[in-house]
Amino acid sequence: MGLLHHFGHEDLLRCRFALSPLWETQEAVRTLTRPDRQGYHLPWLRGIRAAATELDLRPLWLLMPRRGHSTDFISPPPSGPGVSFSQELALVRAADPATAREDMRKSLACTPGALDSELGRYLLADPARSVRELADLLERAWTVLVAPHWPRLRALLEADVLFHSRRLAAGGLEALFDGLHPDLVWDSASLTLTIERPSQHERVLGGQGLLLMPSAFIWPQIAGGFDPPWQPTVVYAARGIGALWTPVRQNTPAALARLLGRGRADVLCALEEPASTTALAHRLGLAPSTVSAHLRVLQEAGLLLSARHGHQVRYERTPLAIALASGAATR
Repeated sequence: MGLLHHFGHEDLLRCRFALSPLWETQEAVRTLTRPDRQGYHLPWLRGIRAAATELDLRPLWLLMPRRGHSTDFISPPPSGPGVSFSQELALVRAADPATAREDMRKSLACTPGALDSELGRYLLADPARSVRELADLLERAWTVLVAPHWPRLRALLEADVLFHSRRLAAGGLEALFDGLHPDLVWDSASLTLTIERPSQHERVLGGQGLLLMPSAFIWPQIAGGFDPPWQPTVVYAARGIGALWTPVRQNTPAALARLLGRGRADVLCALEEPASTTALAHRLGLAPSTVSAHLRVLQEAGLLLSARHGHQVRYERTPLAIALASGAATR
């Protein structure tokens, strides 16, 4: 029993990772009504509580049943690795009203009484209007709940993708799937990936491959599916959410600070995982222009490498920088 993803041989070559600010927005909305998800997010909840009371999120909550079909068109799988919230929201606004109505009807049917409720009838009566209003509500939720924290969230999600990409490179799909979630089971004989569930639903990938998305807000659950025509997708809890909202305590070795200067040493030590200028600035509580200047000097000194990923440039330490940081830390 469970949600079964059936791979063909071509699908094995078409597994990819992506990040979705729209998905994180939807799951942040869901987390507000799910105490079982809130343990790691209490600092965030305290910070957004007052602003969140200004949002009427009931239409979105009604389309997010505890079990069963959640409405797909309000959080379509991202088309690429670096899509923006505005690009994803444009897909929501472009949803076909007839398809959106059936999508909403399936979700409402999973919550007793939702189809016949006043709000449920309102959503189904004019699906074109509902598409517009739900998109507007998602945009407001993004602005209030997620956008102020997106650099921190994105850094966590990017670090997760890097970690699991290395597992994939080292051990293949079996090693990758083994470490994503306890409810995820890979059968190499039948080429089937199963999310263990009380009910059963099957999806043949059909050459589309599988999209893998880390999420900060989905913990401790895992999600999968998306009915055609959407890309088959598995959304799993990102690593490291226990420290997501913990203030950064920079333990820069004094010797390294004397050698490089405190600011540049702090930046170098913060790069335990590759990160962008924006993510580092958020992590260290510095202006992006200040971090950018430090990164430029460190790269010119041969201590950093940079690589472009979509619209971002990420920096990572060279072996010399790693040796400097670890050597100073052991003294």
